[in-house]
Amino acid sequence: MQRQAQGHSLPLAIVVSGSIIALMTFGPRAAMGFFQLPMLEANGWDRSTFALAIAIQNLLWGLGQPLFGLVSDRWGTWRVLAFSGISYAAGLYLMSVADTPLMLHISAGVLIGIGIASGSFSIVMAAFARNVPAEKRAFVFGIGTAAGSAGMMAFSPLSVALIGAFGWQDALVWLAIAMLAVPLLGIPLRGNASTSLAARDEIEQTIGAALREAFAHKSYLLLTAGFFVCGFQVSFITAHFPAYISDIGIEAKWAGTALMLIGLFNIIGSLGAGMLSQRHSKPMLLVVIYIGRAIVIAAFLLLPQSPASVIVFACTMGLLWLSTVPPTNSLVAIMFGTRYLGMLGGIVFFSHQIGSFLGVWLGGVLYDIYGSFAPVWWIGVALSVFAAVVHWPIEERQAPRHAAMAPAE
Repeated sequence: MQRQAQGHSLPLAIVVSGSIIALMTFGPRAAMGFFQLPMLEANGWDRSTFALAIAIQNLLWGLGQPLFGLVSDRWGTWRVLAFSGISYAAGLYLMSVADTPLMLHISAGVLIGIGIASGSFSIVMAAFARNVPAEKRAFVFGIGTAAGSAGMMAFSPLSVALIGAFGWQDALVWLAIAMLAVPLLGIPLRGNASTSLAARDEIEQTIGAALREAFAHKSYLLLTAGFFVCGFQVSFITAHFPAYISDIGIEAKWAGTALMLIGLFNIIGSLGAGMLSQRHSKPMLLVVIYIGRAIVIAAFLLLPQSPASVIVFACTMGLLWLSTVPPTNSLVAIMFGTRYLGMLGGIVFFSHQIGSFLGVWLGGVLYDIYGSFAPVWWIGVALSVFAAVVHWPIEERQAPRHAAMAPAE
């Protein structure tokens, strides 16, 4: 009876704690753009210097995902989350005192990137998937994604307020202190794939067999390729939108409002995507999302730009922002189960972060060359079309089991 009671109460604790962690780990990195101009002014750096640091952050976030996902699958989620809080806090603090490009790249790039990788969506959602019924996973993924969006919504105005009240350096210190709560919040997520509620339904499989199965599966490869586009678009906007708004002559406060609205409407979009994923084709939902992004971005660039158009863009883009995450993670779980979901979901997210690296880095580099962000905006539109095309043929079904898979004990 005790075990049964725990089965009813533990998922709630996992979902609540994991959602707060998603909020915490997604919040500061979504507010990095607000520190760009004051840091450049204080240190005399150009935009490509800051862009490279955030690009490194996104790349390390992606590189670390499969590794930390595997660690959480095998040795427990809490250990990974505790490491996340410490690395994230150290990166934010060292970023506050960085006075050379190298220190900026180590702090904002390497340490924060590793901190996000070990505490991000893939880690939290793998824990969700292992402890909720399969029919509820997409909805719970939507809750976790919405929580990350709430972090963006909360930390964007919070960062602006902290910078205004204390200066950009002390603002980073306060954010570092906040991240030290993550190890405590991660306690309910202790346990690994073998101790989860879903473990009894999983077939034993080696890491090598899991990887061979994934990389031989056409739909998984297409899903991985398409998620690259999501990273390119959202990271470019997160890192460069405040500077873009300033460049087109609109007051900086509208950038803060826009990022807050993206976070707010992303809560609606993420929850909606989670619910729609339970009832409709996940690949077709992703096709619609990427086509929608292409239309929204193109309309924003072609129509007259004003505070009103910024608000409309933020609201519509917010609905599409991370609504890709619930169907994408759900498809990985459907294809391969939950035993190596942290690792296999992390590989898909690595593609997302390669896109993030290029979106942030190219934003800075092409701006320095052309004096405009327009080339990167239009690259984003073209990539949306590409993503819609590659998601179309994805099959929403379990991958065939290979003979190399180890038999269940």
